[in-house]
Amino acid sequence: MFERYFKLSESGTSVKTELLAGLTTFLSMAYILFVNPSVLGATGMDKNAVFVATGLIGAIATIFMGLVAKYPFAIAPGLGINAFFAYSVVIGMGIKWQTALAGVFVAGVIFWLLTVFKIRETIINAIPADLKAAIAGGIGFFIAMIGLVDGGLIAADKSTIIGWGDWSDPKVMLTIVGVLISFALYARKVPGAIFIGMVATSIVGLVTGLIPMPSSIVSGVPSLAPTFGQAIFGLQDVFTWQMIPVILTFLLVAFFDTAGSLIGIARSGGYLVNNELPRAGKALMADAVGMLGGSLLGTSPTTAYVESSTGIAVGGRTGLTSLFTGLFLLLSLFFSPLLVVVTSNVTASALIIVGVLMASNLAEVDWKDFPIAAASFLTVLGMPLSYSISDGIALGFIVYPLLMLVTGRGKKVHPIMYALGITFIIFVIILQTNG
Repeated sequence: MFERYFKLSESGTSVKTELLAGLTTFLSMAYILFVNPSVLGATGMDKNAVFVATGLIGAIATIFMGLVAKYPFAIAPGLGINAFFAYSVVIGMGIKWQTALAGVFVAGVIFWLLTVFKIRETIINAIPADLKAAIAGGIGFFIAMIGLVDGGLIAADKSTIIGWGDWSDPKVMLTIVGVLISFALYARKVPGAIFIGMVATSIVGLVTGLIPMPSSIVSGVPSLAPTFGQAIFGLQDVFTWQMIPVILTFLLVAFFDTAGSLIGIARSGGYLVNNELPRAGKALMADAVGMLGGSLLGTSPTTAYVESSTGIAVGGRTGLTSLFTGLFLLLSLFFSPLLVVVTSNVTASALIIVGVLMASNLAEVDWKDFPIAAASFLTVLGMPLSYSISDGIALGFIVYPLLMLVTGRGKKVHPIMYALGITFIIFVIILQTNG
């Protein structure tokens, strides 16, 4: 059955190889099962419900990718966009998490329509590659800062605004140990380094008594009731001027995350044909299904996981790899008691490492072209300093078309960029008025 449907022999693989690849991909991305509840839990959302929503929508979207697009690419809620959801929208703007989920749902509907009518490529192409790279790099700085703050490595300082945290605190020392372990594993290119680093840090925390011992390891799947369908109830408050830039940012970040990840994975795996990805529409649809379904289950937008490349590296070539990865995600739902073990000191290393990886995108910015450099710089700097992804994007998207106009290159700017710039100007005015 698998042989005929996935054409395993033709792709030079086997069920055993695909199983190993699926397990490898799962172990490499399993950290999101614990990091996502930690991030979204800061908004008051039930962590157990978010845990289930994360694993369930990851399984659904990844299995869809495997069965329909037939690629070994995994889909799950993404780091960065979940931080925007929690820290920028809910905590920063004071929007209820139910309304924020409704914003994800609306963005998901638009996302799905844009995918169906193949408009996504047009919008993506309208935004300069340099700004796309700056957004990805800026998000890297932003989520790394969250990891540094949550792990206690940095803290507010009255004299210098920001400074080192109390490194003599045993829990902060645990964060440092976790970061060093994870960095070492990743530098050695150990498969599943981020996940293994979190496990090792948790063990150190348990042995030293800094982390409470879980009451059990395996249990029944927690209830989804606290978050399921809340996006629908939040729709009554979503159609406001304040939510327009939020929905727009959900769309933009989801656009860039998925497009960048898919291209990167496909290039490394040799799936591109004439610089294009066959069945790209079906692959993008898997992400659209994830984003829309995730909002209904109770989690932030999904994205294609670059960790999929680890499964490809051990021989995964077809959608059967994704099918196995999805099944492992379903099995993981029975391990919710471990959430108490995975504290912010444990997840800090994952956030920092992913931040480092995303920051590498800044190499693609043309720093010698001032309009591009200025817009990119403000985008990157604005995110961590304002503690808001949308504020950073707003700065870049306002400055870029303006500087292109004053340097006589206004015709080179796509009309969509002018529309986005005006939208973000309105956003900044509303933000300052409400603030």
